Amino acid sequence: MTLFNYSLLKKGFYFFCLMIMVQPMYQCIGQQKETVPSYEFKKGDVNGIGKWYLGREIAYVMGYQGMSWLERPEREKEENTTTLLQNMEIQPGDDIADIGAGSGYHVFKMAPMVANGQIYAVDIQEEMLAAMQKKKSEKNSSNVSLVKGSEKSVQLPKNSVDKVLLVDVYHEFSYPYEMMLSIKKALRPKGKIYLIEYRGEDPNIPIKEIHKMTQKQAVKEMKALGLELESNMANLPWQHCMVFVKE
Repeated sequence: MTLFNYSLLKKGFYFFCLMIMVQPMYQCIGQQKETVPSYEFKKGDVNGIGKWYLGREIAYVMGYQGMSWLERPEREKEENTTTLLQNMEIQPGDDIADIGAGSGYHVFKMAPMVANGQIYAVDIQEEMLAAMQKKKSEKNSSNVSLVKGSEKSVQLPKNSVDKVLLVDVYHEFSYPYEMMLSIKKALRPKGKIYLIEYRGEDPNIPIKEIHKMTQKQAVKEMKALGLELESNMANLPWQHCMVFVKE
């Protein structure tokens, strides 16, 4: 009986010591969180909001008052939208989100291409959504869904889209990390993000510097979210056509 009690006590002591060693390890695991890049606030470009993300100042959002610029007749020549849409390899049945869709310039070009697929036109401005609603009715585009986004979310369901298009809008996101995180969640496992931005490497492009972006900067910002550059198609006149996928 004495031997049994001593053995039991010994086992209990070993178990106690083991728990002491293991508990801190589990605490460390529980404390491990994804590192979220922080925002900085300082004066910069007159066209910037004074908020910086990973070394880049965020630009002011273009208001609905500039809608006519989005529909300018020379836009096809300047941006070669036809080639951009070819780059996306749009297929019937694709579900595509156009983030910061604005007047719907790209939305209603893509709608017939996806056929029975769905186009999600996301914008945060009511006036832009109203303009797209008018176009949707005029064109009878039943496969276009208008979505009111927020500064931090595109408000799309998880795993709901095959492709995401961002044309000259990402650099204006007030919360780029949060917005891209919501986009990543909405993207299906093999989905692609098409990030279109004016080339910051080229000083000859007649666009204000704060409205441009270099490939290096874009890669750094997407890397923070676990997105990697698959390709950058250099076939647009002024813009990068960067394709990002989940790592």
